[in-house]
Amino acid sequence: MSSSSTGIGPREAALERVTSESSVSVALNLDGTGQSTIDTSVPFYDHMLTALSKHSLIDMTIRCSGDTHIDVHHTVEDTAIVIGEALRQALGDKAGIRRFGQATVPLDEALAHCVVDISGRPYLVHTGEPEGFEFHLIGGHFTGSMVRHVLEAIAYHAGICLHMEVTSGRDPHHIAEAQFKALARALREAVEPDPRHHDIPSTKGAL
Repeated sequence: MSSSSTGIGPREAALERVTSESSVSVALNLDGTGQSTIDTSVPFYDHMLTALSKHSLIDMTIRCSGDTHIDVHHTVEDTAIVIGEALRQALGDKAGIRRFGQATVPLDEALAHCVVDISGRPYLVHTGEPEGFEFHLIGGHFTGSMVRHVLEAIAYHAGICLHMEVTSGRDPHHIAEAQFKALARALREAVEPDPRHHDIPSTKGAL
């Protein structure tokens, strides 16, 4: 099901997506200061998306209600889908952005490295999570496997090539949070206007 726009400004987007499994609304401002209002009904996910907003400097207002009495999967993934679609819309033709961004972020013993290309060609390479991480229940609701689902949904719906590598980590909370913060810092660099040029950063003339 496609999302519907509820308003847009320069480098901003607001989208809603309603299915039988969830109801999601997302508003983004790429030129923000990292302010956020997040309520997905999944507390640990709220924590991760708050970090994503804070460290990317992308203002985010995100609300979701879903069939969490079954599982948080639909709520988490559907929210990520709309975040990706909102990023794509807010970026417009991508003229003047830096396009590429990367960040390596530690959280105590955990370390995550993220590289993004706002290429229009969605791709995800996701490696390094320790064996068994996907089965850990974090915060009572959020399983480790959901981190990859979020990255995949954002990458595919935003049109981003995203490489994420976990190079160390023991605590599941730290491993997940390092990945969200690394994505945030990489996005911050990639979507930032480049003062040296105002064209679309591609030899093809389109992204």
